Amino acid sequence: MINQLITLSLKNRYIVLLIAVALFAWGAYAVKDNPIDAIPDLSDNQVIVFTEWQGRSPQIMEDQVTYPLVSNLQGIPKVKAIRATSMFGMSFVYIVFEDKADVYWARSRVLERLNYAQRLLPPGITPTLGPDGTGVGHILWYTLDAKGMNLGEQRALQDWYVKLGLQTVPGVSEVASFGGFEKQYQVTIDPHKLNYYNISLSQVLKSIKSNNNDVGGRKFEMNGTGYIVRGLGYIKSLTDVENIPVGVINTNPVRIKDVATVQMGGDERLGIFDRNGNGEAVGGIVVMRYGENADKVIHAVKDKMADIKKGLPAGVSFNIAYDRSELIENAVNSVKHTLIEEMITVSIIVILFLFSWRSALSIIIQIPITIAASFILLNAFGISSNIMSLTGIALAIGVIVDNGIVMVENSHRNLSIAQQKEKS
Repeated sequence: MINQLITLSLKNRYIVLLIAVALFAWGAYAVKDNPIDAIPDLSDNQVIVFTEWQGRSPQIMEDQVTYPLVSNLQGIPKVKAIRATSMFGMSFVYIVFEDKADVYWARSRVLERLNYAQRLLPPGITPTLGPDGTGVGHILWYTLDAKGMNLGEQRALQDWYVKLGLQTVPGVSEVASFGGFEKQYQVTIDPHKLNYYNISLSQVLKSIKSNNNDVGGRKFEMNGTGYIVRGLGYIKSLTDVENIPVGVINTNPVRIKDVATVQMGGDERLGIFDRNGNGEAVGGIVVMRYGENADKVIHAVKDKMADIKKGLPAGVSFNIAYDRSELIENAVNSVKHTLIEEMITVSIIVILFLFSWRSALSIIIQIPITIAASFILLNAFGISSNIMSLTGIALAIGVIVDNGIVMVENSHRNLSIAQQKEKS
């Protein structure tokens, strides 16, 4: 079989060269199309279900949220394992799928099952899916440099402008905000005043919730003119909250300001974010979508940051705290230099040992063709160009030329023996 293949190749050398050129061109295109990252993504193919129920103990979360979800998520196709954890006010369920399962197919199957499982949960509890990223998807961390703004204003700028802009970048799964204070209207109720006016706490909560809303009316005609009636009720200031009625005593309305104190404050925090010991900072974490090109996404995010910066208040800018593109470029460039050095070294050794540049050329030409063809297989199996895959190619360069050296040297020996027989 091997002899026939060699004979066929020798008789059709131009076809073989044409196939080699086509293979090299295909491989060169695959090199540009192959995703680039610093490290391989070896995380599980999983879907995370997150459920929040404020103020509940871990045991209650386990009994009333985690257990119903886990028991009803069993039986989904291609699931390897289901893990869960419960903590104060939060529940996490990790559904691990087989590696061959498509991540978005898996997410759709989990959503289908959650439609039924949600009916078994307490009223008002809605489980949500985590981002379609992995543990190594944190590709860029940034902070806002805004010395003239307080932490609450910085966090509002991050949540309602910067974050929304960066989430439109292709390949970005989520932008997680951190640091600062999340602004909120805080109503501090005086229980003695509630008792004096004979108003319950649930009545106050219901009034605030119902008054922070727009309501629709209808159209009616008067004097040949049509009027549309609607109610505008969204809260826009502290005064709006203070004037919300919660009851009536002797035809006199009782408002929020009569039974409570209203102020603007920040949500309760479980930690702070400090940058290099220079004080608290506000920023975000850019999470890459599963299977995307990390280097391409990072550059797209930086381009988007340049556009967003034009709309920031004066004196506000971005500080990059962590940028994986530097690690990616350094790792890939290091392996590229190693590949070039090995190719040059192997070529010199082959020429010195064979003393024939034509024979050496036939061996050396295998190196770029084989390396280019390897990227075709990397794309076929969904493997990115990272420090592990490129190092494997670098280690294989010596093996690539071994068969060529053996074949060419054996051909030289057989030709020499045949020439000696003809002379004798």
